[in-house]
Amino acid sequence: MAQPSDVMSDDKIFRIDTVEEDITDEHLQQQTQPTSTFDSIPHRPPTKNSSEKYAPVDWSVYFDKEDDVAIPESNDVFHIYMAGAEGPVVFCLHGGGYSGLSFAVSTSKIKEKARVVAMDLRGHGKSLTENDLDLSVETMCNDVLAVIKELYNDSPPAIILVGHSMGGSIAVHVAARRSLSTLAGLVVVDVVEGTAMASLIHMQKILSSRMQHFSSVEKAIEWSVKGGSLRNIDSARVSVPSTLKYDDSKKCYLYRTELEKTEQYWKGWYEGLSDKFLSSPVPKLLLLAGTDRLDRSLTIGQMQGKFQMVVVRHTGHAIQEDVPDEFATLIVNFISRNRIGPHGIEIPGLRKPAFSSKP
Repeated sequence: MAQPSDVMSDDKIFRIDTVEEDITDEHLQQQTQPTSTFDSIPHRPPTKNSSEKYAPVDWSVYFDKEDDVAIPESNDVFHIYMAGAEGPVVFCLHGGGYSGLSFAVSTSKIKEKARVVAMDLRGHGKSLTENDLDLSVETMCNDVLAVIKELYNDSPPAIILVGHSMGGSIAVHVAARRSLSTLAGLVVVDVVEGTAMASLIHMQKILSSRMQHFSSVEKAIEWSVKGGSLRNIDSARVSVPSTLKYDDSKKCYLYRTELEKTEQYWKGWYEGLSDKFLSSPVPKLLLLAGTDRLDRSLTIGQMQGKFQMVVVRHTGHAIQEDVPDEFATLIVNFISRNRIGPHGIEIPGLRKPAFSSKP
């Protein structure tokens, strides 16, 4: 999920799926003084240059359109961002505390070769559901499949599921159901079962120690970059605003997703993930942000050539945000290497793509 040094040490605790991961102790102490930023700083940052540097950027710079997908016989409405006009569909699932805009900057390059759909999962971004706190694997898998059905009815194109962290676990579980007949590829971004399971006992402490209030969206963007959770300002400017909500009573911005209230589901995200990943019968790619330790199943699977693994150096947990161009290239190359066309695996010489309608 991250470098081994991030898992546990005397002075550093591994952080997963938070907008504010990898913040230094010194920075946290600065942010938790009695005179916090939202008490002492006006609604706008005090300097014009700072405001401009961390000013929000609209989704339309990277995606072609956004839409709301209403699920029949429910009050659930999921927000999606779309780009590209041809090729297979790269269906992106973000990590906990992020949003579909986590894939915005990388989409501008991926859409040259494929279509992209980035979904705001339940309790995240602009999606609104009857129970935003039900982040169970089963519920979120149902959400993803329901959105795909509403978008494409009974004739979906070839789909490559791409999931980051929590979204990676959802992508694996969706693939394991064998109910998405046109699934053509699976890409998991920076999550390994063993590392993730080991880190869960520290999550509540991590969530409670991060900064909780921001006087402006610009301040939230600035803190995410300076704190180290995101290392690319361009990506932070488009993705961070969608992770926040404005509280009228407190006159400040808070996190949109209340991850601390969903602890009962955390274990289910990652338990048994390795075996489910390996059992998926489609081409698979595992992207890691460093020399993460593979468990026994993944180590054997890699040696047997059951999946491709790429270690992306000099990046944090959110690979797709920190190095969007490199991430996009890896996705495009994965599609090309496995000859995934708009209707499935394409084999030269055949008049139709060799794609089975069966799981």
